[in-house]
Order: sequence, then structure tokens, then C-alpha cells
Amino acid sequence: MQAELERLRAENEKLKRPSRGQMSLKVSEKGALSVYGLGRFPVTLYREQWEKLLGMSDEIRTFIQENDGALKKKEV
Repeated sequence: MQAELERLRAENEKLKRPSRGQMSLKVSEKGALSVYGLGRFPVTLYREQWEKLLGMSDEIRTFIQENDGALKKKEV
């Protein structure tokens, strides 16, 4: 009975963690927003930085299109 309980606890913890390649959001200890799942480490910025970056989304998309040949693509 104890072994079954431990197995279920371990399974529950595994389900709580996002699986590889799946993106998730978290508020860091310092109050910043971290995005997990893009790479080995999270991308962490403060709110104002995210808002500034998101405000440039059209410019970023255009830049990517204009520089498609020079930008490398990582196979996921």
C-alpha cells in the first residue's frame, strides 16, 4: 500500500511539471515573468520589458521575414 502511494505521488509530481517542448509561464521570486519551454533556460523579463517587446511584435515579424536567409532555424 505504501509503495502504491509513493508511486502515485511521484506520478502526480511528474504531471505538474510541463513536458519537454511545452511552454509555460511563471512569476519569478523577484516578480518577473518567466517563459519556460523555449530552450534550456527560461526567458525572464519584467512586466515593462515584456510590454515593450510585445509592442514591437510587428517589427520583429517583419525583421524575421526580411532576414530569413541570414537567420538560423533550430530544429525542435
